[in-house]
Amino acid sequence: MTSTDTTSTSTSTLPLRPGTWALDPAHSSVGFTIRHLGVAKVRGAFRRFEADVVIGDDLASTSVRAVVHVDSVDTGNAERDAHVLAEDMLDVRRRPTLAFRSTSIEPRAEDWALHGELTIGEVTRPVVLALELGGLEAFPGDERRRAGFEARGEITRRDFGLMPGVPAAVLGDVVKIELDIELVEPA
Repeated sequence: MTSTDTTSTSTSTLPLRPGTWALDPAHSSVGFTIRHLGVAKVRGAFRRFEADVVIGDDLASTSVRAVVHVDSVDTGNAERDAHVLAEDMLDVRRRPTLAFRSTSIEPRAEDWALHGELTIGEVTRPVVLALELGGLEAFPGDERRRAGFEARGEITRRDFGLMPGVPAAVLGDVVKIELDIELVEPA
């Protein structure tokens, strides 16, 4: 398989060399959307995050751990960001990080489902992310391959005890998660 050929990829394994792949934060993003008044979407992102991605010989020995720093929220509006961090919303003092730990990866048609546990504050719940490989390409500077993934899923505020005083009619209960991740092959 060439570095850009993903057509022969089996979903029973990931087409990546075993080892610890490094997150490229300059080419990765952690985003979310939530409905406002049921009529519009508010988009935001977290600007600081880390991930440990260990590719095993098979899906069972592959793992993902990630931490998102809540105080790095960016919705494009400083006043809204301050309110999101406040006690009646995310409460950054009680919930300084969001943490994800994979529990399994399941093949699905041409892609995968990444099963894991998301912890927000004192609450941990299962979450499933649809995982799609965007491609593999060698970087001309060092010839190490980069792998691009998209991961999509959703959670509900109610499941995590977030913003119980904010009615779903004002701010939707469903939060859509949108991850674009670039990983760097081990040396």
